[in-house]
Amino acid sequence: MTLDPQVKALLDALAAAGGQPLYEMTPSDARAMYVEMKDPLDVPIGKIEDLSIPGPDGDIPVRLYTPVAAGGGALPALVYFHGGGWVIGDLETHDALCRTLANESGCKVMAVDYRLGPEDQCPAAIEDAYAAVEWVERNGANVGIDVNSIGVGGDSAGGNLAAVVCQLAQARKGPTIRHQLLLYPVTDTKTDTGSYQSFGEGFFLEKATMEWFFDQYAGTFDRTSPLIAPLRAASFAGLPSAYVVTAGHDVLRDEGAAYATALKAANVETIYVDYPSMIHGFFNLQAMVDAARDAVAEAAKAVGAALS
Repeated sequence: MTLDPQVKALLDALAAAGGQPLYEMTPSDARAMYVEMKDPLDVPIGKIEDLSIPGPDGDIPVRLYTPVAAGGGALPALVYFHGGGWVIGDLETHDALCRTLANESGCKVMAVDYRLGPEDQCPAAIEDAYAAVEWVERNGANVGIDVNSIGVGGDSAGGNLAAVVCQLAQARKGPTIRHQLLLYPVTDTKTDTGSYQSFGEGFFLEKATMEWFFDQYAGTFDRTSPLIAPLRAASFAGLPSAYVVTAGHDVLRDEGAAYATALKAANVETIYVDYPSMIHGFFNLQAMVDAARDAVAEAAKAVGAALS
């Protein structure tokens, strides 16, 4: 299928602008560039609280979103991990997306500013993500969360963290996670799939960029471990229900689809949605791509239904 016209116009504009590839930048320069590219969509929200929660190696900044017209009762919560290859991204880069997810799902959303590589390599981000979900289960009632209705979610590397946290929570017998929202997730460390071969250059997220991300995040960590490649887990049985999204013109498409297939084969309730005309990261293009807004709303409503 061909690219969405609005997506193609965006890619053409990026190509015309030129500039240094992300994988040739320093992490600090890449982070600054990513912040400049954040979705400018203005999304009204009921309430935002910037908090700090205890983590395994110091406090973790989090941002709690309460949807518009939330009322006074406790709400389900989606603990959200931003994308950016475990190297870039923060609470600001995904602010518009988290606002929309909260409003459209009717749930509180807690975005987690986990530690990034290369300063803090794998499994630091995993430990922070897991600690955040534990904190919500233990303390969420104090901030208006129904602690019996917790989901996790994330895009790209954040989707990887969400999948890994679900597997860890099962192995460690808690916390209890009811649902996982996986948006074009990284589920393996191989870069030789068909989608890598077809979309490795010119479609926003490039093969060379993913290899750079792996080098910054993984370092000497075993790249065959399910802690970084959740598709390689021994079993998927008993994991939380899932909503898995892929983009048709994305190097990560095949592994995202493979993860949804593995969940379904293990009898995990799974909804898999592919957007064939989209590129990686399109959930952060709501201000520029009409179809992105519809896709975010659809995913959010599925989260709300799963957690309500």
